Amino acid sequence: MKELMVLSNPDEIETHYDRKSELKAFDESKTGVKGLVDAGVQKVPKIFIRERDNLEDGYSSHGHSTISIPVIDLEGMDGCGSLRDEMAKKVGEASEKWGFFQVVNHGISTNTLDAMLEGICKFHEQDDEVKKKFYTRDGSKTLVYNSNFNLYQASAANWRDSIYCTMAPNPPNPQDLPQVCRDILIEYSDRVMKLGISLLELLSEALGLKQNHLREMGCVEGHYLVGHYYPACPEPDLTTGIEKHTDKSFMTLLLQDQSGGLQILHENQWVNVTPTPGAIIVNIGDMIQLITNNKFKSVYHKVVAKNKGPRISCASFFRPNFQNENNLLKVFGPIKELITEENPPVYKETTLKDYLSYVLSKGFFGNSGLDHFKL
Repeated sequence: MKELMVLSNPDEIETHYDRKSELKAFDESKTGVKGLVDAGVQKVPKIFIRERDNLEDGYSSHGHSTISIPVIDLEGMDGCGSLRDEMAKKVGEASEKWGFFQVVNHGISTNTLDAMLEGICKFHEQDDEVKKKFYTRDGSKTLVYNSNFNLYQASAANWRDSIYCTMAPNPPNPQDLPQVCRDILIEYSDRVMKLGISLLELLSEALGLKQNHLREMGCVEGHYLVGHYYPACPEPDLTTGIEKHTDKSFMTLLLQDQSGGLQILHENQWVNVTPTPGAIIVNIGDMIQLITNNKFKSVYHKVVAKNKGPRISCASFFRPNFQNENNLLKVFGPIKELITEENPPVYKETTLKDYLSYVLSKGFFGNSGLDHFKL
Protein backbone atom coordinates (compact mmCIF):
# COMPACT_ATOMS: atom_id res chain seq x y z
CA MET A 1 0.00 0.00 0.00
CA LYS A 2 1.23 3.47 -0.85
CA GLU A 3 2.54 5.12 2.31
CA LEU A 4 0.05 7.67 3.59
CA MET A 5 1.24 11.11 4.62
CA VAL A 6 1.34 11.61 8.38
CA LEU A 7 1.44 14.80 10.42
CA SER A 8 1.73 14.81 14.20
CA ASN A 9 0.65 18.47 14.30
CA PRO A 10 -2.79 19.12 12.72
CA ASP A 11 -1.87 22.79 12.26
CA GLU A 12 1.25 21.96 10.26
CA ILE A 13 1.16 23.28 6.67
CA GLU A 14 1.86 20.77 3.93
CA THR A 15 2.05 22.42 0.50
CA HIS A 16 2.22 19.14 -1.44
CA TYR A 17 -0.63 17.36 0.28
CA ASP A 18 -2.94 15.73 -2.26
CA ARG A 19 -5.91 14.56 -0.19
CA LYS A 20 -7.72 12.93 -3.09
CA SER A 21 -4.70 10.76 -3.91
CA GLU A 22 -4.21 9.83 -0.25
CA LEU A 23 -7.84 8.78 0.07
CA LYS A 24 -7.63 6.74 -3.13
CA ALA A 25 -4.45 4.98 -1.98
CA PHE A 26 -6.03 4.13 1.38
CA ASP A 27 -9.26 2.91 -0.21
CA GLU A 28 -7.56 0.82 -2.88
CA SER A 29 -5.48 -1.00 -0.28
CA LYS A 30 -8.76 -2.66 0.84
CA THR A 31 -7.24 -3.29 4.27
CA GLY A 32 -8.74 -0.33 6.15
CA VAL A 33 -7.44 1.24 9.32
CA LYS A 34 -6.40 -2.18 10.58
CA GLY A 35 -4.07 -2.42 7.59
CA LEU A 36 -2.32 0.78 8.71
CA VAL A 37 -1.89 -0.56 12.24
CA ASP A 38 -0.66 -3.92 10.96
CA ALA A 39 1.90 -2.06 8.83
CA GLY A 40 3.24 -0.41 11.99
CA VAL A 41 2.06 3.17 11.44
CA GLN A 42 3.32 5.37 14.31
CA LYS A 43 1.51 8.58 13.39
CA VAL A 44 -2.04 9.26 12.26
CA PRO A 45 -2.22 9.87 8.49
CA LYS A 46 -3.47 13.33 7.61
CA ILE A 47 -6.72 12.06 6.10
CA PHE A 48 -7.81 11.14 9.66
CA ILE A 49 -6.73 14.31 11.46
CA ARG A 50 -9.59 16.49 12.67
CA GLU A 51 -9.43 20.22 13.26
CA ARG A 52 -9.11 21.03 16.94
CA ASP A 53 -12.47 22.86 17.03
CA ASN A 54 -14.24 19.82 15.59
CA LEU A 55 -12.64 17.53 18.14
CA GLU A 56 -13.72 19.66 21.09
CA ASP A 57 -17.21 20.64 19.81
CA GLY A 58 -17.36 23.55 22.24
CA TYR A 59 -18.22 21.15 25.08
CA SER A 60 -16.16 19.51 27.78
CA SER A 61 -14.09 16.97 25.86
CA HIS A 62 -13.58 14.63 28.81
CA GLY A 63 -16.45 12.23 29.43
CA HIS A 64 -17.97 12.51 32.89
CA SER A 65 -18.17 9.28 34.84
CA THR A 66 -20.02 10.64 37.87
CA ILE A 67 -23.34 10.36 36.01
CA SER A 68 -24.51 7.54 33.79
CA ILE A 69 -27.36 6.68 31.47
CA PRO A 70 -30.31 4.74 32.95
CA VAL A 71 -30.17 0.94 33.18
CA ILE A 72 -33.61 -0.67 32.81
CA ASP A 73 -34.38 -4.24 33.82
CA LEU A 74 -36.67 -5.91 31.25
CA GLU A 75 -37.31 -9.03 33.33
CA GLY A 76 -40.95 -9.97 32.68
CA MET A 77 -41.42 -7.57 29.75
CA ASP A 78 -43.79 -10.03 28.05
CA GLY A 79 -46.18 -9.82 30.97
CA CYS A 80 -48.90 -7.31 31.74
CA GLY A 81 -50.26 -5.25 34.60
CA SER A 82 -48.40 -2.92 36.92
CA LEU A 83 -44.95 -4.40 36.26
CA ARG A 84 -45.20 -3.73 32.53
CA ASP A 85 -46.74 -0.31 33.13
CA GLU A 86 -43.76 0.62 35.31
CA MET A 87 -41.37 -0.73 32.69
CA ALA A 88 -43.00 1.36 29.93
CA LYS A 89 -42.84 4.41 32.20
CA LYS A 90 -39.10 3.93 32.76
CA VAL A 91 -38.46 3.44 29.04
CA GLY A 92 -40.45 6.59 28.27
CA GLU A 93 -38.67 8.70 30.89
CA ALA A 94 -35.25 7.56 29.69
CA SER A 95 -36.18 8.31 26.07
CA GLU A 96 -37.44 11.75 27.04
CA LYS A 97 -34.64 12.84 29.38
CA TRP A 98 -31.65 10.99 27.95
CA GLY A 99 -32.41 9.53 24.51
CA PHE A 100 -30.10 6.69 25.57
CA PHE A 101 -30.48 3.84 28.06
CA GLN A 102 -29.18 0.34 28.68
CA VAL A 103 -31.38 -2.74 29.05
CA VAL A 104 -30.58 -5.91 30.96
CA ASN A 105 -32.49 -9.20 31.23
CA HIS A 106 -33.61 -8.55 27.69
CA GLY A 107 -33.85 -12.18 26.61
CA ILE A 108 -30.63 -12.50 24.59
CA SER A 109 -28.12 -14.76 26.31
CA THR A 110 -24.64 -13.62 27.23
CA ASN A 111 -23.28 -16.45 25.09
CA THR A 112 -25.03 -15.02 22.03
CA LEU A 113 -23.82 -11.48 22.78
CA ASP A 114 -20.24 -12.64 23.25
CA ALA A 115 -20.39 -14.76 20.10
CA MET A 116 -21.64 -11.78 18.10
CA LEU A 117 -18.77 -9.55 19.22
CA GLU A 118 -16.34 -12.39 18.57
CA GLY A 119 -17.79 -12.90 15.09
CA ILE A 120 -17.31 -9.22 14.20
CA CYS A 121 -13.75 -9.37 15.53
CA LYS A 122 -12.97 -12.57 13.62
CA PHE A 123 -14.16 -11.05 10.36
CA HIS A 124 -11.89 -8.03 10.69
CA GLU A 125 -8.91 -10.06 11.89
CA GLN A 126 -9.05 -12.77 9.23
CA ASP A 127 -6.54 -12.97 6.39
CA ASP A 128 -6.56 -9.82 4.23
CA GLU A 129 -7.00 -11.74 0.99
CA VAL A 130 -10.16 -13.40 2.32
CA LYS A 131 -11.51 -10.13 3.70
CA LYS A 132 -10.79 -8.13 0.55
CA LYS A 133 -13.39 -10.14 -1.38
CA PHE A 134 -16.07 -8.25 0.56
CA TYR A 135 -14.48 -4.79 0.25
CA THR A 136 -16.76 -2.51 -1.75
CA ARG A 137 -18.58 0.82 -1.80
CA ASP A 138 -21.54 -0.69 -3.64
CA GLY A 139 -24.35 -0.57 -1.09
CA SER A 140 -26.43 -3.05 -3.08
CA LYS A 141 -24.11 -5.91 -2.15
CA THR A 142 -25.34 -8.41 0.44
CA LEU A 143 -22.49 -7.65 2.81
CA VAL A 144 -20.33 -4.56 2.51
CA TYR A 145 -16.91 -4.24 4.13
CA ASN A 146 -15.00 -0.96 3.98
CA SER A 147 -13.53 1.82 6.08
CA ASN A 148 -15.71 4.95 6.41
CA PHE A 149 -18.80 4.74 4.21
CA ASN A 150 -18.43 8.48 3.54
CA LEU A 151 -14.66 8.41 3.05
CA TYR A 152 -14.63 10.72 0.01
CA GLN A 153 -17.22 13.18 1.38
CA ALA A 154 -16.04 13.67 4.98
CA SER A 155 -13.61 16.40 5.99
CA ALA A 156 -11.67 13.80 7.98
CA ALA A 157 -11.95 10.03 8.17
CA ASN A 158 -12.80 8.17 11.37
CA TRP A 159 -10.44 5.60 12.89
CA ARG A 160 -12.56 2.49 12.25
CA ASP A 161 -13.46 -0.26 9.77
CA SER A 162 -16.98 -1.67 9.35
CA ILE A 163 -19.16 -4.34 7.84
CA TYR A 164 -22.77 -3.59 6.81
CA CYS A 165 -25.66 -5.92 6.03
CA THR A 166 -29.45 -5.63 5.66
CA MET A 167 -30.83 -8.50 7.76
CA ALA A 168 -34.60 -7.87 7.63
CA PRO A 169 -37.29 -8.06 6.42
CA ASN A 170 -35.68 -10.13 3.65
CA PRO A 171 -32.76 -12.05 5.20
CA PRO A 172 -29.71 -12.59 2.97
CA ASN A 173 -28.79 -15.95 1.52
CA PRO A 174 -26.54 -17.46 4.20
CA GLN A 175 -24.05 -18.49 1.51
CA ASP A 176 -23.51 -14.79 0.68
CA LEU A 177 -22.35 -14.05 4.24
CA PRO A 178 -18.75 -14.50 5.43
CA GLN A 179 -18.20 -18.00 6.73
CA VAL A 180 -16.29 -16.76 9.77
CA CYS A 181 -19.38 -15.02 11.21
CA ARG A 182 -22.29 -16.37 9.14
CA ASP A 183 -24.14 -18.36 11.81
CA ILE A 184 -23.93 -15.76 14.55
CA LEU A 185 -25.03 -12.94 12.21
CA ILE A 186 -28.22 -14.86 11.49
CA GLU A 187 -28.84 -15.91 15.09
CA TYR A 188 -28.14 -12.49 16.63
CA SER A 189 -30.18 -10.68 13.99
CA ASP A 190 -33.22 -12.85 14.70
CA ARG A 191 -32.97 -12.29 18.46
CA VAL A 192 -32.26 -8.57 18.34
CA MET A 193 -35.15 -8.06 15.90
CA LYS A 194 -37.54 -9.56 18.46
CA LEU A 195 -36.08 -7.33 21.16
CA GLY A 196 -36.50 -4.29 18.92
CA ILE A 197 -40.19 -5.06 18.43
CA SER A 198 -40.70 -5.46 22.19
CA LEU A 199 -39.00 -2.14 22.90
CA LEU A 200 -41.05 -0.37 20.26
CA GLU A 201 -44.19 -1.71 21.92
CA LEU A 202 -43.03 -0.31 25.26
CA LEU A 203 -42.31 3.05 23.61
CA SER A 204 -45.83 3.07 22.15
CA GLU A 205 -47.33 2.41 25.57
CA ALA A 206 -45.15 5.11 27.11
CA LEU A 207 -46.70 7.56 24.65
CA GLY A 208 -50.20 6.49 25.67
CA LEU A 209 -50.78 4.79 22.31
CA LYS A 210 -51.87 1.26 21.53
CA GLN A 211 -49.08 -1.27 21.80
CA ASN A 212 -48.67 -1.83 18.04
CA HIS A 213 -48.85 1.83 16.99
CA LEU A 214 -45.18 2.43 16.17
CA ARG A 215 -44.75 -1.05 14.73
CA GLU A 216 -47.70 -0.53 12.39
CA MET A 217 -46.06 2.68 11.18
CA GLY A 218 -43.21 0.51 9.88
CA CYS A 219 -40.61 1.85 12.31
CA VAL A 220 -39.05 -1.57 12.92
CA GLU A 221 -39.74 -3.38 9.66
CA GLY A 222 -36.14 -3.15 8.46
CA HIS A 223 -33.00 -4.16 10.33
CA TYR A 224 -29.64 -2.82 9.13
CA LEU A 225 -26.69 -4.33 10.99
CA VAL A 226 -23.27 -2.67 11.25
CA GLY A 227 -20.21 -4.24 12.88
CA HIS A 228 -17.45 -1.76 13.79
CA TYR A 229 -13.78 -2.51 14.47
CA TYR A 230 -11.72 0.28 16.11
CA PRO A 231 -7.99 -0.54 16.11
CA ALA A 232 -5.65 1.00 18.67
CA CYS A 233 -4.69 4.52 17.56
CA PRO A 234 -1.11 5.83 17.94
CA GLU A 235 -2.29 9.45 18.36
CA PRO A 236 -5.87 9.30 19.68
CA ASP A 237 -6.04 13.03 20.43
CA LEU A 238 -5.90 13.83 16.71
CA THR A 239 -8.88 11.84 15.44
CA THR A 240 -12.12 10.08 16.45
CA GLY A 241 -13.57 6.60 16.33
CA ILE A 242 -16.87 8.08 15.16
CA GLU A 243 -17.44 11.81 15.19
CA LYS A 244 -20.41 13.55 16.81
CA HIS A 245 -23.72 12.58 15.21
CA THR A 246 -27.32 11.55 15.76
CA ASP A 247 -28.76 8.37 14.26
CA LYS A 248 -30.95 8.91 11.22
CA SER A 249 -33.08 5.81 11.82
CA PHE A 250 -35.99 5.28 14.21
CA MET A 251 -34.13 3.34 16.89
CA THR A 252 -30.72 1.74 17.39
CA LEU A 253 -29.77 -1.22 19.57
CA LEU A 254 -26.05 -1.23 20.24
CA LEU A 255 -23.92 -4.07 21.54
CA GLN A 256 -20.47 -2.95 22.69
CA ASP A 257 -17.55 -4.73 24.29
CA GLN A 258 -16.03 -3.68 27.61
CA SER A 259 -13.48 -1.25 26.10
CA GLY A 260 -15.48 1.94 26.62
CA GLY A 261 -15.14 5.01 24.41
CA LEU A 262 -18.81 5.74 23.65
CA GLN A 263 -19.98 9.14 24.88
CA ILE A 264 -23.33 10.94 24.68
CA LEU A 265 -24.03 14.65 24.99
CA HIS A 266 -26.22 15.26 28.03
CA GLU A 267 -26.92 18.73 29.43
CA ASN A 268 -24.02 20.22 27.44
CA GLN A 269 -21.40 17.76 28.65
CA TRP A 270 -20.05 14.52 27.26
CA VAL A 271 -21.00 11.55 29.41
CA ASN A 272 -19.23 8.19 29.25
CA VAL A 273 -21.50 5.24 28.50
CA THR A 274 -19.90 2.79 30.89
CA PRO A 275 -20.09 -0.78 29.55
CA THR A 276 -22.42 -3.02 31.54
CA PRO A 277 -21.84 -6.76 31.09
CA GLY A 278 -24.75 -8.41 29.31
CA ALA A 279 -26.47 -5.09 28.50
CA ILE A 280 -27.66 -3.70 25.19
CA ILE A 281 -27.74 0.05 24.64
CA VAL A 282 -30.88 1.62 23.19
CA ASN A 283 -30.83 5.00 21.55
CA ILE A 284 -33.60 7.03 19.99
CA GLY A 285 -33.13 8.07 16.36
CA ASP A 286 -34.05 11.27 14.54
CA MET A 287 -37.26 9.87 13.07
CA ILE A 288 -38.63 8.88 16.49
CA GLN A 289 -37.94 12.42 17.71
CA LEU A 290 -39.81 13.78 14.70
CA ILE A 291 -42.91 11.56 14.99
CA THR A 292 -43.13 11.99 18.79
CA ASN A 293 -43.01 15.76 18.27
CA ASN A 294 -39.80 16.23 20.29
CA LYS A 295 -40.99 14.16 23.26
CA PHE A 296 -38.38 11.42 22.78
CA LYS A 297 -34.90 12.76 22.06
CA SER A 298 -32.31 11.78 19.48
CA VAL A 299 -29.08 12.94 21.09
CA TYR A 300 -25.54 13.49 19.90
CA HIS A 301 -23.05 10.73 20.54
CA LYS A 302 -19.53 9.82 19.45
CA VAL A 303 -16.76 7.28 19.98
CA VAL A 304 -13.36 8.60 21.03
CA ALA A 305 -10.20 7.08 19.58
CA LYS A 306 -8.04 5.20 22.10
CA ASN A 307 -4.47 3.97 22.20
CA LYS A 308 -5.70 0.53 23.19
CA GLY A 309 -7.71 -1.81 21.04
CA PRO A 310 -9.41 -3.18 19.23
CA ARG A 311 -12.84 -1.95 20.34
CA ILE A 312 -15.72 -3.98 18.88
CA SER A 313 -19.35 -2.94 18.59
CA CYS A 314 -22.44 -3.99 16.67
CA ALA A 315 -25.24 -1.52 15.89
CA SER A 316 -28.70 -2.64 14.79
CA PHE A 317 -30.54 0.21 13.07
CA PHE A 318 -34.31 -0.14 12.88
CA ARG A 319 -36.09 1.59 10.04
CA PRO A 320 -38.70 0.94 7.34
CA ASN A 321 -37.88 -1.63 4.70
CA PHE A 322 -35.57 0.21 2.29
CA GLN A 323 -35.67 -2.78 -0.07
CA ASN A 324 -39.14 -1.49 -0.98
CA GLU A 325 -38.48 1.89 -2.60
CA ASN A 326 -42.03 3.04 -1.87
CA ASN A 327 -41.11 3.21 1.81
CA LEU A 328 -38.69 6.01 1.07
CA LEU A 329 -41.66 8.01 -0.24
CA LYS A 330 -43.84 7.33 2.79
CA VAL A 331 -44.71 10.54 4.66
CA PHE A 332 -43.84 10.85 8.34
CA GLY A 333 -44.80 13.66 10.68
CA PRO A 334 -45.81 14.20 14.31
CA ILE A 335 -48.29 11.51 15.37
CA LYS A 336 -51.79 13.00 15.27
CA GLU A 337 -52.80 11.48 18.62
CA LEU A 338 -49.98 13.41 20.32
CA ILE A 339 -50.97 16.82 18.94
CA THR A 340 -53.07 19.20 21.04
CA GLU A 341 -53.56 22.95 21.31
CA GLU A 342 -50.98 22.93 24.11
CA ASN A 343 -48.67 20.69 22.09
CA PRO A 344 -48.83 21.86 18.46
CA PRO A 345 -46.71 20.16 15.78
CA VAL A 346 -43.03 21.09 15.90
CA TYR A 347 -42.07 19.51 12.57
CA LYS A 348 -43.54 19.49 9.11
CA GLU A 349 -44.22 16.20 7.40
CA THR A 350 -41.45 14.75 5.26
CA THR A 351 -40.53 11.59 3.43
CA LEU A 352 -37.54 9.51 4.43
CA LYS A 353 -36.08 10.19 1.00
CA ASP A 354 -36.21 13.96 1.49
CA TYR A 355 -34.88 13.72 5.02
CA LEU A 356 -31.96 11.51 4.09
CA SER A 357 -31.21 13.57 0.98
CA TYR A 358 -30.97 16.70 3.09
CA VAL A 359 -28.77 15.03 5.69
CA LEU A 360 -26.41 13.65 3.05
CA SER A 361 -26.22 17.02 1.28
CA LYS A 362 -25.06 18.79 4.45
CA GLY A 363 -22.80 16.02 5.71
CA PHE A 364 -23.98 12.87 7.47
CA PHE A 365 -22.10 13.62 10.68
CA GLY A 366 -22.00 16.79 12.74
CA ASN A 367 -25.26 18.65 13.27
CA SER A 368 -28.69 17.04 13.32
CA GLY A 369 -30.88 17.49 10.26
CA LEU A 370 -34.08 17.88 12.29
CA ASP A 371 -33.90 21.67 12.64
CA HIS A 372 -34.34 22.01 8.88
CA PHE A 373 -37.78 20.40 9.13
CA LYS A 374 -39.13 22.52 11.98
CA LEU A 375 -42.26 24.55 11.30
